[in-house]
Amino acid sequence: MSDLWSVFPPGARFQPGSALARPLDLRLASNRFAVLGAVAVLLGARGLGRPWRESLEAGGTAFLAWSTARELDPDHPGSAATALSLAALPALTGGSGHIWTGVGVLSGLRLLAGTVGRDPQPVDLAALGLQAALASASGERIAGLLPALSSGLIPGPSLPWGAAGLLVPGQQRGAGTSLVSALLALGALAVAFPLTAPEAVQARCDHPPRTIQARRVQRARQAAVLTLLGGLVSGQSRSLIPLAAAALAVGWRRQG
Repeated sequence: MSDLWSVFPPGARFQPGSALARPLDLRLASNRFAVLGAVAVLLGARGLGRPWRESLEAGGTAFLAWSTARELDPDHPGSAATALSLAALPALTGGSGHIWTGVGVLSGLRLLAGTVGRDPQPVDLAALGLQAALASASGERIAGLLPALSSGLIPGPSLPWGAAGLLVPGQQRGAGTSLVSALLALGALAVAFPLTAPEAVQARCDHPPRTIQARRVQRARQAAVLTLLGGLVSGQSRSLIPLAAAALAVGWRRQG
């Protein structure tokens, strides 16, 4: 348990600003690819006759896959591009689940990986609790574990914030599963060993002077694998398509 708490540096001082918000600098080619790719998926879904709401969900799913891969593999933007491409097919064919579930998963991984470089603030913890509650209310309790448990890494009175979201009653079954989402999850689990093996990280946090810790990125990858396994076993893999696509892309890259 002591190693779990050591994710956050001893005596870390809280800084103003969110630990969850990351800028999207369009001067970077990878970021432009993410925006254009998400728009292309959205327009592709519309071209296939999907209504605007479902088309927006399709584009959002593709973008979330890219964003999730950036948390799991901060040194390699190519993994994010691969993740977006992997998520495009299920998104275009109507296989994506609830967008807010993917947002909660992304937030949990971002806090675990520590890519922003700031300590979580009360507003961050409240957001994580809300995201866990939305996932729980949608019947996606497995996905809700990530934002709930990541906020639970903070000692003291903040501990129950995220976990309380899981107490929200919800549907018996969420978005469920689909053949494509199950295959993506299985593919990610097949490369779980190279994905979670230790790896040096060179990227810096968004806000200096902190650097991204390899141990925290590894922990985020481990959490991703456990979430995918739980989603597959419980039949809740459909809303985990962005996570599965991201984990598979990073695992492929590491497997070489």
